[in-house]
Amino acid sequence: MIVRVRAPASTANLGPGFDCAAVALDLWNELEVSEGDEEVDLDHLGVRAFARLAPPEGKRFAFTDRIPRERGLGSSAAVIALGLVAASAVSGREAGAEELLAAGLELEGHGDNLAAALAGGVCLTWGTRIARLADRPPAAPVVLVPEATVSTVAARASLPAQVSHADAAFTASRATLLGAALASSSEELFAEALHDRLHEPFRKRNAPLLDEVRAHLPAEALGATLSGSGPSVVVWARPGAVADCAEELARRHPEVRVLPLPASPKGAHVL
Repeated sequence: MIVRVRAPASTANLGPGFDCAAVALDLWNELEVSEGDEEVDLDHLGVRAFARLAPPEGKRFAFTDRIPRERGLGSSAAVIALGLVAASAVSGREAGAEELLAAGLELEGHGDNLAAALAGGVCLTWGTRIARLADRPPAAPVVLVPEATVSTVAARASLPAQVSHADAAFTASRATLLGAALASSSEELFAEALHDRLHEPFRKRNAPLLDEVRAHLPAEALGATLSGSGPSVVVWARPGAVADCAEELARRHPEVRVLPLPASPKGAHVL
């Protein structure tokens, strides 16, 4: 029996949606699971995810990684999603996205990226629950990927234990706008929502590209956000202006990769 699975990249937080909002992106890692008698690397994150639902012994695991690691694009969530979906298929189960999220949450640590990788589209998550709001957000993501890397652990260590009441209230208001924008597909609300005082001001010390991009946004961009823990930055372009925005950003920032990555309505699935 051979099972082939793929899982998408994702961008999380979307500004104020810290640890609860994410969008699946059209960039994919893949896994092929087949019968085999070679030694299995039980420490591999994807194999550990597989083992949550099915025994990995006697299997061969071949991973194809396309999502850049430690760039804030959900590479670990995609690997976990691959293992979970493959194990579900091998065991003959049809586990839903929330069941798989519950199985893999401990490995991922926070569920926003994993929810989007499993369910696709635009997701909000809390605990082991997923609210899939739409196939796509109101704007199209153009991702700027620097060569530098940032570990999620290091990025979280940069966050303060407390923030001011003013900053908390500001972020809560923008998070409310974000939810409304995603549910209604409103470009106007989405543009107003892309501001945060809870995590971006502290994480951007390791992601200087964010301020550079925001200082000179393309005319047809609604805003920019740090992707996950960074250092990648997402510029949110009006849907009809993706090519022009990407061309302008590539011209202004020749030192980074500029990737127009459409939102993916589909999450991890068997091929």
